[in-house]
Amino acid sequence: MFMEAITNALESNGLITGFIVVGITMYIAYLISSKLTRGLVHGSAIAIVLGLILAYFGGLFSEGTKGLSDISLFAGIGFLGGSMLRDFAIVATAFGANFDEIKKAGIKGVLSLFFGVFLSFFIGVVIALVFGYTDAVSLTTIGAGAVTYIVGPITGAALNASSEVIAISIAAGLVKSVLVMVGTPFVARFIGLNNPLSAMIYGGLMGTTSGVAGGLAATDIRLVPYGAVTATFYTGLGCLLCPTILYLITNSIW
Repeated sequence: MFMEAITNALESNGLITGFIVVGITMYIAYLISSKLTRGLVHGSAIAIVLGLILAYFGGLFSEGTKGLSDISLFAGIGFLGGSMLRDFAIVATAFGANFDEIKKAGIKGVLSLFFGVFLSFFIGVVIALVFGYTDAVSLTTIGAGAVTYIVGPITGAALNASSEVIAISIAAGLVKSVLVMVGTPFVARFIGLNNPLSAMIYGGLMGTTSGVAGGLAATDIRLVPYGAVTATFYTGLGCLLCPTILYLITNSIW
């Protein structure tokens, strides 16, 4: 009776339940980061992996398409992880940056955005070709996913890509995000990633907002807003370029 009452309360307050699940997941992730990796692997990267595992088993249990949120008890996670709160978090992070420092990026920051988008897209297209995809829509969608896991589905929806290809594009973006999170602290010393200017250029090159933010947090938390703000512009630029110019280029070649 007691457990039934708790279950009913959690189901009736889905958003609060979502916050509880995410909070517990983050706590476990940062505990693992602190105790097992001594901070070398950032807690955010571990949390993403734990979230993917939960989504996988949630999908197996519910036989649905939305992972853990298909289970009625955890339905609030679907809203918590939706586009509205995601965009709010991105904007809130960007507001932590000092505009005077942002102006110092100048042409270097702008060039890093374009170079980062084109390089990631090209790598994604090459990987798609290796796995046997040859049509322009699939190549563009997977290439856009390599830009970021946000750009991938937006591009796929605009080009009417199949759900399978869109899922692959999201997976490609998630892999990139985790790699950037994990790898940033290791390469920071060798590439001079120790000031706002280099953080903004790095954010423009890598582009994945969550990956850059997590990686910079493990390197120097003061650099997070600067890397995140150019990474946010990178996402917007990718959403503009991938379904239009980059698709036309890909379509003309293949």
